[in-house]
Amino acid sequence: MIFSNTTSDAIDFPAEAPAGSTTAHLTPERWTTANRHLIRKALAEFSHERILAPEPVSPAADTAAAPATTRASAVMAAGPARATEAAYRLVSDDGGAEYRFAARLLELDHWSIPAASIQRFAGGTETSLDALVFITEFSATLGINDQMLPVYLEEISSTLASHAFKNYPGAPSSDALARGATKGLDPAADFQAVERSMIEGHPCFVANNGRLGFGSDDYLAYAPEAGAPVHLEWIAVRRDRSVFTSLPGLDYRTHLENELGAAAVAGFDARLGSLGADAADYLYMPVHPWQWTNKLTVTFAAEIAQGHLVHLGTGDDMYQAQQSIRTFFNRDRTDRCYVKTALSVVNMGFMRGLSPEYMLATPAINDWLDGLVRNDKTLQAAGFSILRENAAVGYTNRYFEAGSPKGSAYRKMLSALWRESPLERLDSGEQLATMASLLHTDAGGRPLASALIEQSGLGAQAWLEQYLRAYLVPLLHCFYAYELAFMPHGENLIMVLRNGAVQRTIMKDIAEEIVVMGDRTPLPEDCTRVRIDIPQDDKVLSIFTDVFDCIFRFLAALLEEDGQLETGKFWETVASVVLEYQDAHPELAAEFATHDLFAEDFVLSCLNRLQLRNNQQMLDLSDPSGGLQFSGRLDNPLARFRR
Repeated sequence: MIFSNTTSDAIDFPAEAPAGSTTAHLTPERWTTANRHLIRKALAEFSHERILAPEPVSPAADTAAAPATTRASAVMAAGPARATEAAYRLVSDDGGAEYRFAARLLELDHWSIPAASIQRFAGGTETSLDALVFITEFSATLGINDQMLPVYLEEISSTLASHAFKNYPGAPSSDALARGATKGLDPAADFQAVERSMIEGHPCFVANNGRLGFGSDDYLAYAPEAGAPVHLEWIAVRRDRSVFTSLPGLDYRTHLENELGAAAVAGFDARLGSLGADAADYLYMPVHPWQWTNKLTVTFAAEIAQGHLVHLGTGDDMYQAQQSIRTFFNRDRTDRCYVKTALSVVNMGFMRGLSPEYMLATPAINDWLDGLVRNDKTLQAAGFSILRENAAVGYTNRYFEAGSPKGSAYRKMLSALWRESPLERLDSGEQLATMASLLHTDAGGRPLASALIEQSGLGAQAWLEQYLRAYLVPLLHCFYAYELAFMPHGENLIMVLRNGAVQRTIMKDIAEEIVVMGDRTPLPEDCTRVRIDIPQDDKVLSIFTDVFDCIFRFLAALLEEDGQLETGKFWETVASVVLEYQDAHPELAAEFATHDLFAEDFVLSCLNRLQLRNNQQMLDLSDPSGGLQFSGRLDNPLARFRR
């Protein structure tokens, strides 16, 4: 299947940078909108994590904090009491500024704040909103040390700039994205239109588009929202310093010819031969263009000078950057694999490298998990599947191997993997969308989830049930039956849709982000890296935190605010699907009791606290629970539905 370029008749993505300009999006109007948006998010998420503590203002009708009218009425028919909108105030660390805003407190301590209600006062005078000022004013309360504050401000500035870029005039509406850019004629084009149209990024993190290392030209060339065509660089790496692994039955040469074509591979062989090198002594590897220019040609200069790395040129296929920023979708040949590359920029708490050590076991881990999924009746009934990472290559720089500690970013600068394309799994009439799109809201305030619900012709609750059976049930089953947890956030899930309704889900990003949390599930010897000792009480956070607090909290609020489904009905629907699953698996009753999804409360695990503590590496991936930050407990919205 070839990517169609005829989609602009339906959805037009205008060029944001006229000739000679990389700052066309940085207008006063769009900057003002971006600052109001980010301050709303900062107030909501820092308050949710109990870092900030807004004070109620009496009376609630205080005119200075009067909110703009929202789509939904200010009610929540969930739980023992209705959530009503009230006025709040927050005073800066030095007492010189006061923020006033309206909010409703929804389930899971979610602060639903109308952005238009936010005001800042200094010396009794209302001022403009400035997110950089906001972070500085509360830096002591946020716990940002003096050395890190300017770095965090840089990430905030980058996040603001990207928000301004994404909100260009004429951006696709949620209704247009739900229909599809080609109205279903080209699923690949529709999929990538959604991928580049996402505005929010991770729903929890305030600084979620930091991308430290990118300049303005890099942003326009490689940011997912730019949607620019990318041709990957290719290099040859010495076999005695690198390793290639793949799924059983897939050899190195066959894989490369599948992904590049036999003529391109032969061309690389000839290039090496012209330099007096033997192709048999090398492996071929794709590289992010930014990584080649900014890191490898400098940091790996010795490797190049000694002939251990040889630049071969750019590949023929055109790719598009995905939301994960270092992964690319093949726009020319959608049957070919995604390519994931190392990218030494800091984004959302991690340097986005790839470890050669991890690449060694990546295909084996994927092969094991794929077999488990294919042979499980419950997972197959739900239509659940994974995109296998079917091949990987990693290069070890011996200088940095000797001169840097294990886990260092300097050991993760040169690796790549290939991941299956989801396009081959579609039936006629089906479309793809990243699950992150369920939390997308367009410039007019229209949630994409609402557009999908209306397109489906189902009631909101029926639509939600179908989505939960496709997404939540596989996660529950993997957790309870196998002690297996994914990183199931929106960017890692692909939804298969038919007329707006979720048919099934596909999980990706497997080898780096799955964990087996016990010894009940046998693992092949070459997959033991994914078995990690997790404290018993922390295991269920893979559902409570990763799903309930980081996804459902936001989806429930969106549907409530848009008048689609009251929060109480949302959580009642979640509870009914959980109970339906448990009733179907009485053999797991002991596990259900041990990891009780109907417990009265659960610990609040805080993501922004992690980033505020260390924006370079929030967690040690080999010990993901060891560095978690907790702040009290959250009332569990499922508790009242216990049988």
